[in-house]
Amino acid sequence: MTVLEDKQINKTLVWLLIISALIRGFLAAWLEFGNDEVYYWTYAKFPDWSHFDHPGLAGWMMQLFSLNLLFDSEFFLRLSSVVFMTANTYIIFRIGKEIKNAQTGLYAALLYTASIYAFVITGIFILPDTPMSLFWLLGFWMFVKFFIAETPKNLHLILAGLFSGLCILSKYTGIFLWVGAGLYILIFDRKKLKNPYLYLAFLISAICCFPIVYWNYQNDFISFSFHSDRVSIFAKPTFEYIGTELAGEFFYNNPVNFILIIIAIVALVKSKISIGKTIKRLLLLTALPMIFLFWFFALTRPTLPHWNAPAFVLLILPAALYLSEKKTNQGKLFPKWIQASLAITIIVAVVGSIEIKTGFIPLDRNTEETELGKNDFTLDMYGWRQLGEKFGTFRSEKINEGTMTENDAIVCQNWFPAANLDYYVARPLNMKVLGLGLPENIHKYLWINEARGGLQRGNDYWFITDSHYFNDPNEIYRWGMFGKIELIGQIPIERNGKTVKNCFVYKCSNLRHFPKDLQSLRAEKNISE
Repeated sequence: MTVLEDKQINKTLVWLLIISALIRGFLAAWLEFGNDEVYYWTYAKFPDWSHFDHPGLAGWMMQLFSLNLLFDSEFFLRLSSVVFMTANTYIIFRIGKEIKNAQTGLYAALLYTASIYAFVITGIFILPDTPMSLFWLLGFWMFVKFFIAETPKNLHLILAGLFSGLCILSKYTGIFLWVGAGLYILIFDRKKLKNPYLYLAFLISAICCFPIVYWNYQNDFISFSFHSDRVSIFAKPTFEYIGTELAGEFFYNNPVNFILIIIAIVALVKSKISIGKTIKRLLLLTALPMIFLFWFFALTRPTLPHWNAPAFVLLILPAALYLSEKKTNQGKLFPKWIQASLAITIIVAVVGSIEIKTGFIPLDRNTEETELGKNDFTLDMYGWRQLGEKFGTFRSEKINEGTMTENDAIVCQNWFPAANLDYYVARPLNMKVLGLGLPENIHKYLWINEARGGLQRGNDYWFITDSHYFNDPNEIYRWGMFGKIELIGQIPIERNGKTVKNCFVYKCSNLRHFPKDLQSLRAEKNISE
């Protein structure tokens, strides 16, 4: 039986880390921000203890890696994603090695790299999942080291508490680290309840969560009420939502990985792969509750497949163990399963990036001016830089004509494209973007408005919309919110010499109502969003 030598494994791992980091670093600089990413830039631009949607750690990481926005390009704002995913690859290697051997660790690192969630969503894009993924793996690793040791070291438990707290400070679902550890202790190892360091570790996690609680206390716990409204327990089940959720998980986690994980879980439950009972139980008790909870939510309302993706990251470990124990894989650095998995992610990254930049695959057949590009999802990440450049020229012309002034701000009814316009259009021109809409629509812009001096009655404002997500301000701001709303220009966005979407620029004259007036207006006039 041929066995992989540690030297081969370590060399392969180093090259994997280097090549992965270089590819992701290039894409981080090359691609424009997506809607979610550019919104989280506002976390760094306007830091706070916590935020409407998520805790604050993602914004703090952007501040750290961009030197407090001194370097505020896409690359530096995404740099923590590139660095953390590289670290995560090494951490999952170490966990796999701890569970079984170095070959298992290598396979885990390769499968993790092949995960679209890991490689793209947390490895290129900047989201709350970026810091969460790091502390999720670090926290689980420390719990593993504590529970499997013949003589447990309380330092590992303390570190597990710290990393779990930082994980929650990244995203609320980080609590599932404690769910897994707590269930394991209560069901299989109640002697640990006598360990005072367990309560110290939990206290450290709670202290890490202080910014979340403090900010929510200041703001009527608005973040918790927002997330509670996103789930529904008593609504009528529908297979459409759960089907979409499962399809998303299948893609996000890589189809090959997803199938391999299912095979490995069956083998794990049937004890057909050799893994310690402690690790087996800890893995399943941490991963499965998160997966089942979001499947339950998906029965009654739309969910997003990355919400439970950290659980699937942990399930890469039994998948790697399953592969390492197959006799046909002995002595192989890249088994066929892993080759296929890596190939899919490479294809997705290459084809997806080129499609965003060139649009070589036609995705939209609309020809109407206000619907051009409506069905092309790649336009979420294309054309914003171009709009910023073209609008700068357009704005100067309108100021010179006397149509607008240099002090006029941009208003938007929703958090996106407010953040897209803020970063790509307003930031280079030293303009302001303000949210003019309901709190549940403008999110953090409710606080950004205050920081920027708020909206003023009688002022004129720009309103910019595009045919990809067209919104008519005459419909949004009806009932006399402005004295007059008029279309004053149209800016084409081109890709490969072809217009792929149109941007429409409106002048909204003489503001009459503030955002806080909208609640009463909606009640009185039955205004929709």
